[in-house]
Amino acid sequence: MKSIPISKSKQRLAEQPTSIASKAKALRNNSLLSRISSKSRWFSLIYRIFVYVILIDLAFVFLYPFLYMITTSLKHPVDLMNFTIKWIPTSLAWENFYYGMKGLQFWTHFKNSALISVLSVVGQVLSCSFVAYGFARIKFPGREVLFVLSMFTMIIPPQTIIVPLFMQYKTIGWLDSMLPLIVPSFFANGLRGALFIFIFRQLFRGLPWELEDAARVDGCGSFRVYWKIILPLTPPAIVVTTLLSMVWHWNDFFEPSIFLTSEEKFTLPMMLPRLYQSLDTLTGSSFEVFSLPVVMAATFLALVPMLLVYLFLQRYFIQGVERSGLVE
Repeated sequence: MKSIPISKSKQRLAEQPTSIASKAKALRNNSLLSRISSKSRWFSLIYRIFVYVILIDLAFVFLYPFLYMITTSLKHPVDLMNFTIKWIPTSLAWENFYYGMKGLQFWTHFKNSALISVLSVVGQVLSCSFVAYGFARIKFPGREVLFVLSMFTMIIPPQTIIVPLFMQYKTIGWLDSMLPLIVPSFFANGLRGALFIFIFRQLFRGLPWELEDAARVDGCGSFRVYWKIILPLTPPAIVVTTLLSMVWHWNDFFEPSIFLTSEEKFTLPMMLPRLYQSLDTLTGSSFEVFSLPVVMAATFLALVPMLLVYLFLQRYFIQGVERSGLVE
């Protein structure tokens, strides 16, 4: 058996306490890190629970009127008089929707609302994108000043200029027609036209100039570049403009109530206040509490078309908002 030198054995004995101390220190560090990670996990869990509680509360605040409308529209008069019934009726009163459609004269006024909304959407998509192309891609004196002035139109309430508009449309014979509600949209105006100009302009400014330069080399003029090159590249802005413009024109009550006087030309929102005048003949009761479910059913019917449009375009709308300059 070989004997180990005394110097080496002493060196090993001297190294043993150091290695033991380093292992102990490493164990203490690992336990400290595990406690910190455990606390961070608990903090993250509590934070998420807090955020979800706040979001659920806010969602309920916004959804409460909609839920109240749906549940009330399905109630019988007996359920309305029973204070113990708040949300779920004892039986579903589907006849309220029949009375609501009959009171609204739904299909007649649905056509009026659809005609105004669809034509206004087409006009604003074409005209606002065309004006935005000029502000974003064509350099001319006073461009920025004109753009700022067009943005100022967003802060002007329509109520402040309704009298001059009324006199103007009366002079040219447009009262009691849909022209005052449709024609301004084809001139980059109408409801929130300046906002749609801003949306298209923000998206046009981000497009590469090489596409436009290549088209001009091939002999394209400004309008052809806009129509063939620029506009097809902006489906996000088109979707955002389409959805917002349709919803705002569909729900508009103020301007149609000023310019339309014949009932057969009314829109669906204009027919809602007239329900109380006809409910006594529809339901056989003139009490307001008995008329409430029918009014809620009629209101839901007036909202259904826009809900369907939003459900169909929801995914494209969110993508469009992210890419069109409304959010950073």
